[in-house]
Amino acid sequence: MNLLFIQNENGTQEVATTTTTDAVKENVTVETITEQPVDEAVVAEGSENPATGANWSFWLMIIAMIAIMYFFMWRPESKRRKQMENFRNNLKKGDKIITAGGIYGTIKEIHPTSLLIEVDSNVTLRIDKNMVVGDPSSTTPVK
Repeated sequence: MNLLFIQNENGTQEVATTTTTDAVKENVTVETITEQPVDEAVVAEGSENPATGANWSFWLMIIAMIAIMYFFMWRPESKRRKQMENFRNNLKKGDKIITAGGIYGTIKEIHPTSLLIEVDSNVTLRIDKNMVVGDPSSTTPVK
């Protein structure tokens, strides 16, 4: 005889016993389902609900991943972006700069969104202010 524990749609647990009758020659199994109260000690064996512990560890892992991404990716990038914005806003006429394309030049004119730089004698270029990435005279590059 085998015992099966089944939970029905009402939430009550049922015990199903499966027996094999010897009277029938074809070896047919007959299932009888009887509703009986089942001891929680038999079903759970004294253990807690495993979903409760797994739920807390899942949320703890998500919070840890967000904290790691904040401190190692978003915060440094935000600092670097503010530093570059500050550098670009403090540019003045006569400053030496390097563009994103690697062109070295000296600022001749400053406009709200662009700069006029001199790259050689009587050779000037108009570039976007956001394309300025550094100052060649500084020993440490702007990060």
